[in-house]
Amino acid sequence: MPQNHENTKFHEKNFQPIAEDLELVGKKIVDAAYTMHKMLGPGLLEKVYEVCLCHELSKRGLHTTRQIDIPITYDGIIFEEGLRLDILVEGNVICEIKAVDLINPVWEAQILSQLKLTNKRLGYLINFNVVNIGQGIKRVVL
Repeated sequence: MPQNHENTKFHEKNFQPIAEDLELVGKKIVDAAYTMHKMLGPGLLEKVYEVCLCHELSKRGLHTTRQIDIPITYDGIIFEEGLRLDILVEGNVICEIKAVDLINPVWEAQILSQLKLTNKRLGYLINFNVVNIGQGIKRVVL
């Protein structure tokens, strides 16, 4: 099947790489998740992983905010309870924390929507209920 080169060129022109400072934050998030998982393992509640991840990130010099309500504007109406982020790192990177057996594909769509609605570019879906944490981290870029 022939490739659509026009479509490829379109994506190449509009693709903007993630800024270096955000890439560094992302690396610290992944490192913190590995450190935590090595210490705690799978099987705990999401809230435990959320609190511990924020602690690990603060040890790495990053500012985190947990359980942030983000208002949603739709059709000229502001809904104050529209969206809740698990963790916002350095005001720019969204982390959605899970502790489940199977990742639901809708969660990746959820983080994409969160990025779009907050005008952020980088997010992580992290499932700590896995044997190998490398299989539990999904990087999402908008």
